[in-house]
Amino acid sequence: MKRIYLIGYMGAGKTTVGKELARQMNLSFIDLDHYIEARYHKTVRRLFEEKGEAVFRDIECKLLREAGMIEDVVISTGGGTPCFFDNMSYMNQTGTTVYLKTSSAELAKRLELVKHTRPVLKGLFGENLKQFITDNLEKRDLWYKQALVIFDAEKMLTDNGVNVLTCALKKLL
Repeated sequence: MKRIYLIGYMGAGKTTVGKELARQMNLSFIDLDHYIEARYHKTVRRLFEEKGEAVFRDIECKLLREAGMIEDVVISTGGGTPCFFDNMSYMNQTGTTVYLKTSSAELAKRLELVKHTRPVLKGLFGENLKQFITDNLEKRDLWYKQALVIFDAEKMLTDNGVNVLTCALKKLL
């Protein structure tokens, strides 16, 4: 039985790597945000807006535990998932946690291209975007570093890069 949780900041590649890792290891794949959206028939963004962060984090915690009962799966978590309740401890007890570590500079490059899909990044550009990410990474570092595997996901620029990175990660698992 395998259960792998991918954690890290938005833009770290959790979904991209998760799908490829699941394919290579012949496991199921769950993106926790999509799992929540399918259950509530609303986007994570809308849940945040309508219910507030506290209610969203409660929903996220419950559905993490539900998804965490599935065997032979790779679960891509939301960037904040490990930082609330005892989610990090739960994930470490029920599977292998992998922190896809990426620098704030690289995350800023990746997120600059898709920030229109990330409301929290609205209005942030250049150095302001990088500083916002740096500040958030510092706050989340305590939880992210509790991962059983810390993996450098910095050089994931092409499909081939994703494949190479995923093959290297698979060897650690």
